[in-house]
Amino acid sequence: MEEVQETQVQLSIRAEEANEGDSHSYANESNQSTSPQTRKLGLWIRIGIYSFLLLSGQATATLLGRLYYEKGGKSKWMGSLVQLVGFPILLPYYLFRKKKIKTENNQNTTTNTNTLPIQSKKPSMLIVASFYLVFGLIIAAICYLYSVGLMYLPVSTYSIILASQLAFNAFFSFFLNSHKFTPYIINSLVLLTISSVLLVLEPGSQKSSKVSKGKYAIGFVCTVGGSAGYGLVLSLTQFFMNKVIKKESFSVIVDVLLFQSLVATVVILVGLFASSEWSTLRIEMNEFELGKVSYVMTLSWTAITWQVFSIGLLGLILEVSSLFSNVIGVLGLPIVPIMAVFFFHEKMNAIKVMSMVMAVWGFVSYAYQNYLDNQSSKNDNPITNSSP
Repeated sequence: MEEVQETQVQLSIRAEEANEGDSHSYANESNQSTSPQTRKLGLWIRIGIYSFLLLSGQATATLLGRLYYEKGGKSKWMGSLVQLVGFPILLPYYLFRKKKIKTENNQNTTTNTNTLPIQSKKPSMLIVASFYLVFGLIIAAICYLYSVGLMYLPVSTYSIILASQLAFNAFFSFFLNSHKFTPYIINSLVLLTISSVLLVLEPGSQKSSKVSKGKYAIGFVCTVGGSAGYGLVLSLTQFFMNKVIKKESFSVIVDVLLFQSLVATVVILVGLFASSEWSTLRIEMNEFELGKVSYVMTLSWTAITWQVFSIGLLGLILEVSSLFSNVIGVLGLPIVPIMAVFFFHEKMNAIKVMSMVMAVWGFVSYAYQNYLDNQSSKNDNPITNSSP
């Protein structure tokens, strides 16, 4: 009798343990099913925040840059300098990276005491420094060309022309990174080219920009040249990561942005002093239509908002890709012409509207091709589909 009671007690205990195990496993399954959704929601929130920083920084900096010239600013080198001078904001990242590397090394030494680390062959410092030097020189030229374009063109025309950087990016990537010209890419190139040509043929464009015909042509050519240079830098950066560094990481992107900005800032400072424009800055500040304080604040906030743009750019590169950040930047370009109507009372005639529509159409075609490329890469690598 006692043995029967003992067996019943044991069976009841096992049943309770089984129920507890089932409840724990159910809880774990529910947590596993909800955690990817939570991480995905957090990812989209971060993408939204970084996109807002990129778009707001880009639009505000462009409008402030035009305000500088509209109210009496005349220094092209100063207009170039404010695009880069805030780069030291990236320096705190190196303190964070140093701590992260130290903790990772401590974890590796404790967990993998018997295994030897696999070391990949790194490129020489001379080659890396040469690329940084080339990047910096090109960026300095781009900032100067953009400054000239913003000085001589209406900000709406200037912003629409900048959409052509996608076409130049595709063109240079064809030669440097073996990208293929698909029908959607060709459609994008044609639309963006026609969009820029329409602005050249726009009647009364010189009158609307309050500059001579020659200066308008110079501003147009410089803006197109700056867009071509930006597309070249994007393609060279991808080539640098794939062929030289042979890895694409957030740390490499920060290194490229920081060192190219350092080189470009030094080049622009040399140009500022060599051109003697620095000697006229005090006179320029005294004659600024909005006053001395507004002069300083305009330049300061232009530099700050360009760095807000850089933070959004880096964030999107970290969360998604460099290509996605470039596409979002081009998507935000139509914001500036709309805001220019209210702030600078620029006219949006039929040709400008048609040019903007074609630029957006070209952007959509380009973005759709990259969407197809991402989908095909996910199908080829099904493991990536399971990652949050």
